[in-house]
Amino acid sequence: MSKIFVDACFGKETPYTPVWMMRQAGRYLPEYMEVRKQAGNFLNLCHNPKLAAEVTLQPVDIVGVDAAILFSDILVVPNEMGMKLDFLAGEGPVFDKPVRNEADLNALLGGEEAASRLTYVYETIKIIKEQLADDKALIGFTGAPWTLATYMIEGEGTKTYNICKKMMYANPELLHKILAKVTEVVKLYMEKQIEAGIDVVQIFDSWAAAIEPAKYDEFSWKYMVEIAEYLKAKYPHIPIIMFPKGIPAFLDKVYGNFDVFGVDWSTPMGLAKEKLGEKYVLQGNMEPCRLYSKEATTQCVEALQNIMGGKRHIFNLGHGILPDVPVENAKHFISECHRVSKK
Repeated sequence: MSKIFVDACFGKETPYTPVWMMRQAGRYLPEYMEVRKQAGNFLNLCHNPKLAAEVTLQPVDIVGVDAAILFSDILVVPNEMGMKLDFLAGEGPVFDKPVRNEADLNALLGGEEAASRLTYVYETIKIIKEQLADDKALIGFTGAPWTLATYMIEGEGTKTYNICKKMMYANPELLHKILAKVTEVVKLYMEKQIEAGIDVVQIFDSWAAAIEPAKYDEFSWKYMVEIAEYLKAKYPHIPIIMFPKGIPAFLDKVYGNFDVFGVDWSTPMGLAKEKLGEKYVLQGNMEPCRLYSKEATTQCVEALQNIMGGKRHIFNLGHGILPDVPVENAKHFISECHRVSKK
C-alpha cells in the first residue's frame, strides 16, 4: 500500500497535503506522561523498545497525524560512542566528560562499533512497524553532526556555544576530526534504522543558527550532505528530510541529494518556495506557539495553503510542539491541514 507521506516527500500528487508535528510524541499528551512515569525517566523510556514504540504510536491514534516519528533522542549516538549521559531535572542533558582534545576523541567508539550498540532503537522500530497502519509512514531521525558535536564538546546545552566555537576558529582540525567521526557513526546508525524498517529519514540540525553563514557549509551542511549521499546511494527509495533550524540567510547555499527541506518558523515560506521550491519539497512551517489559539492556527494553515497551493508541501510546525499545548488544539491543527488541502 502506498503511503501518502512518502509520496508527498517525493513530490507526487496526493489526495491532500499530509501533516505531522515535530516532538509530536511528548509531554503535551497525558498518555505520554503516563508511560514516561512507568519508565521512571526519559532515558529509560528511550531504552525500552516496548514503551518507546507505544509513545511513538500515540499521536497517530490520538491526534491523527499522517506519519509517526520514532521516539528516541539525538544524544543516544554520543552516549553509545562511550560518553556518559544524564538528563538532569531543570537542566537537560549533561555529559560528565566533554570532548576537548584528541585523546578524548580517540577514547570514543566509532563507526560500526558504536552504531551496533543502538540495538534498542532498531528493536523499537521493528515493534512500531508491526503495529503501525500500512498507510502511515514511520520517520527515523538523527541529529546532524554539528548539533551532536556541540553537546559533546560543551558537555550540555548552551546559549553561547563558546567552547565549540573557540575550537572552530582556534583548532578547526580537531573540530573536523570530531565531526568526521560522528558522521561515520550516523551514516551506519541511519542505515540500520532503514534496515529495521523506517520509511523516511530526517536529519535535524537544531543548532544551525549558531554558525556564521561563511562557515556553515564547512562545519555543518557538508557533513549532512555526506550522510544523505551515502544513504541515497544505497536506499534511493527512502526519502530524506533536512531540517536546519534558523538559516533564512543561507537558503542560497543549500544543495545536495535529498528530497525535503524542513522550513523553520523564522523563515518566510514564500522565500523558501522562491529559493528552493522547485528543487525540494518543503515541510513546515507554522510557529508552534500558534497552537495556543485555534483561530491563529487556522489563519496560518490557510496562509500556508495559499502560498504552497497544495503542491510539493508537507504541513508541519516550524519547530517542536510545546508541552502545555492543549491536545484539542493539536487535533485542530491536523484537521485544518486536511480540510484546506483536500482535493
